[in-house]
Amino acid sequence: MTLARFCLRCGTPTTGDPPECPSCSHVHYLDPKVAACAVFRWQGGLFLMKRAIEPGYGRWTYPGGYVDRGETVEAAAIREVREEAGCEVRLDDLLGVYSYPGITAILVIYRATVVSGEPHALSESLDARSFADAEIPWRELAFPSTHEVLRDYLAAEAGAGVGRSRNL
Repeated sequence: MTLARFCLRCGTPTTGDPPECPSCSHVHYLDPKVAACAVFRWQGGLFLMKRAIEPGYGRWTYPGGYVDRGETVEAAAIREVREEAGCEVRLDDLLGVYSYPGITAILVIYRATVVSGEPHALSESLDARSFADAEIPWRELAFPSTHEVLRDYLAAEAGAGVGRSRNL
């Protein structure tokens, strides 16, 4: 396997395996990465977090992150919510699996329910709160996938079907 010797974003020599840039902190993953995420309601609204990290700094999304080697996708989704929102969730069902041409992350999105704790902003978030459906900040969402996932979540709640994985 060939490692990236220079950062693909800024050109600084990288260190480590996987290669990480000491200047801009970009990690160059050589394989597709699986991200496990959970979308849930809190206090009647959809819980979203304003990212304090790139990509998507200052924009809204739901809790989630990469699955660790040897970890199940379900365990990763629960862990990511705990690490990013400070609460425990139960995964209710799979909303969908999302992948896009040219994007190395494969997103596995679950619908979840908070079972303990109160979701709040932690170190990776500038802010966190629940939004009524009519108040979702559509123009301030972090990624195109965030739009698609939230649209599918709302449609699933309305009984109109679930996620992209059903449309293959």
